[in-house]
Amino acid sequence: MQTLEEYLQSLKGKGFQLQEDAIGFIYFGKHYTNASDEITNAAIELTLKAQKSFDGSFYISLLEALVLNKIENRKDAIQFAKEKEILAI
Repeated sequence: MQTLEEYLQSLKGKGFQLQEDAIGFIYFGKHYTNASDEITNAAIELTLKAQKSFDGSFYISLLEALVLNKIENRKDAIQFAKEKEILAI
């Protein structure tokens, strides 16, 4: 399990250049929802896959939904996204 900081670094290494305001928004969302690093990372991943870029409002809504539905890991987050038709993988 990667920390949020490690995950953001891995994204950068893969060529995803998130702007400073997006990174600030990511940390804001994590603290606002009291989400774990794993769920925060999953919300970022799902946002990028669903939107093809980082969309702050989509990310916050998804992160809130994951926390509200007591999703605790990446696997369950992906399943949740499929069930809600947020992501078609």
